[in-house]
Order: sequence, then C-alpha cells, then structure tokens
Amino acid sequence: MTELTADHARQAIVEHTRRLAESAAAAGPGAAVPTTPRWTITELVEHVGQTQHWVAEIIERRITDPTRLPTESAALPADPHAWPGWLAESAQRAAGACSDDALVAPVFNAAGDERTGGQFWMFSVLNETVVHGFDADNAAGRPAGIDADVAAALIGHHLAMLTSPTWRMLRAESADALRGTGQTLQWRATDAGAWFVERRPDGATWQPGTRPADVTVTGPASSLLLTLTRRLPLAGAAGVSITGDPALAQHWLDNTAHVSD
Repeated sequence: MTELTADHARQAIVEHTRRLAESAAAAGPGAAVPTTPRWTITELVEHVGQTQHWVAEIIERRITDPTRLPTESAALPADPHAWPGWLAESAQRAAGACSDDALVAPVFNAAGDERTGGQFWMFSVLNETVVHGFDADNAAGRPAGIDADVAAALIGHHLAMLTSPTWRMLRAESADALRGTGQTLQWRATDAGAWFVERRPDGATWQPGTRPADVTVTGPASSLLLTLTRRLPLAGAAGVSITGDPALAQHWLDNTAHVSD
C-alpha cells in the first residue's frame, strides 16, 4: 500500500486548491458544475474555502467537544478576481493547522474511528479539496491529476467514513443499504494497493489488502477514487476493469450518498 506522508498531504491541499482556483477562473463564476449538478462554480469555490477555514479553526482551537464546533463561515469575496488569493489563504491556513503536533493532539474526530482528530480532519479537508478540485477541472474542461498516494489515502478515508458510527447515525438509509449477508467487494489499484469490503448483517466493514471477492474493480487509484465518489461512472472510467458481479459494485456506489457533499 502506498503511504501518504503528512508533508505530502499538506502540500496536496495547497496545490489542489491552486489548481481549483485556476479551473474556477477558466470556467467562470456562473458556470454549472456537471459533477455536482446543484452547484455553480461560485458555490463550489465558496464551499471549499469555507470548509478549509472551518476545519483549520477546529484544529487550531483543539476542539474536543462537538457542541463547540465553529458556527460562522468565512465570507467569499464578491469579486471573482479575489478568489485565488482567498483560496490560497484558506488552503495555507488548513495545511498549516495540520502540523505534526496537531496530528497527535486531542481534537474531536467526527468519524468516531481509531484515528486522531487531527488525522481525520486533515484527510477530510484533503478529500474536499481534491474531489471538488476535480469538479472544477471538469467544469472548465481541463485535465485533472491526482497522485496515487493521495488517491489511495482518500479511498481509505472514504471507506472509513462509510463504515463509521457517524455514518450510521447521520446517513442511516445509506448504512442500512450497505449491509448484506457476506457479499464481498474489492477495489484494487494498479499503482497503490487494494481495499476489501465485506457487507455483513450488522454493517459493512473494510480492510486493506487483497482477498477473493464477489466483484473486483481494478484501475489506477485516481480512477477508483473518482468512481467511488461518483465523479466517474463505473463503466467507462479510465483504465478501470471489473471481474465478477458488476451489479454488486454498482449497488455499493448507488447507496453511498456521495454526490455534492
């Protein structure tokens, strides 16, 4: 499994935000975002910048009590020409907040899993930046690029969220749909590792590694990430192949509730 270092994660937050800003400028503020149909570029930029500031504040203040999470959002500048600077500021703040010290400090972990709060929020803000960066690239008709270690880390984060106590609490319909009677799925990256999912009666679980599965979806980590987050279709994603029961993989995607959030 390719490991993502904290340094690379911080750099990726800044770099993908820079590319998002370029794509937003190329597309224009009123442009529709095909992969998040309810949003325009303006709404996408606002969401990413506000999320980065929000996460940074959680880590900076070392918030451990979820009732004390920030309630105010950073204001998007009215002038689109100011957006690149505003996004650069939010990205730098988020990356800076995810210091090595912060990654081991007590901070609320919204997933309720074994990660520290700092680790959870670093991967969360990286996910928001990378996936919505793809949305902006797609809207502008520009090529997207996601390093294999970044994509692999975000696949693990994605699966951790879908199998977390928080997901069961907030997205009960999705969590219930992902239950099963032992059906197994495998997402195998040709450049970064593999993830094995089992649908059990008490909920879905996942673990890294390869095992025999009812369906295996194979491809570059970046394509798998964008397929799992429903940015690319299961059939036709670049370099992706399927062995076994494709309906099982499609059912998983159809019930993960990741569209525009």
